[in-house]
Amino acid sequence: MAKTGERARAVPGSALDAVHFALDRSSPVPLYYQLAQQLEAAIEHGALAPGNLLGNEIDLSTRLGLSRPTVRQAIQSLVDKGLLVRRRGVGTQVVHSQVKRPLELSSLYDDLEAAGQGPTTDVLRNERVPATADVAAALGIAEGSEVTLLERLRATHGQPVAFLCNYLPPALLDLDTDRLGTTGLYRLLRSAGITLHSARQTVGARSATAEEAALLTEKEGAALLTMQRTAYDDTGRPVEYGTHIYRASRYAFDFQLLVRS
Repeated sequence: MAKTGERARAVPGSALDAVHFALDRSSPVPLYYQLAQQLEAAIEHGALAPGNLLGNEIDLSTRLGLSRPTVRQAIQSLVDKGLLVRRRGVGTQVVHSQVKRPLELSSLYDDLEAAGQGPTTDVLRNERVPATADVAAALGIAEGSEVTLLERLRATHGQPVAFLCNYLPPALLDLDTDRLGTTGLYRLLRSAGITLHSARQTVGARSATAEEAALLTEKEGAALLTMQRTAYDDTGRPVEYGTHIYRASRYAFDFQLLVRS
């Protein structure tokens, strides 16, 4: 068994060869949690890549000098997060890292690209529709006025992450469907000379409907994160209203709270 603070080593040929674990047995933090956190960090930083095999629980227990129940609990916590999967006859395999997005006025496409997540987009709708009451209120126009509706499915590593629904004033700019499939909406707005200045945003959570679950390859009733946002340009004009849903198993909002003196 590894001693306090000792680095556990993997056997040659394992994906864990690239990862160094420092498990502190004197810490009040449970060993399973320490292991889970260090495995998650290795996945997020690319030391463990999608498709890497970690072996079975017995192998991992031997390699890390931990009890089998401790390893099982650590692995299960990451399986529950969607980062690992157990495959019969194969062992434990890395699936993907969870997307952590800063809670600020930024494009999901830009954030994913900057994080090396290789975003792809399937444009489902790009058409003119009458504004509903909610859309009209957000954009400061009359109900029933024509707006541009965009519906897009955003994915990383071939797996859907978010379903994005956006409404824009039609006179703002012409949105080419092919370009929307290869870049982000905010990037297109900036290239058209529109300066995004601020936004009002609400984040929530709910269960997936059958239709949403099918789009995001989740089970009906699975947890979803929701976001509603109205973005404004530097003149204070509303330029975009979005209602988005994200797979909670693959996505999280990350933000910092400051204490006011």
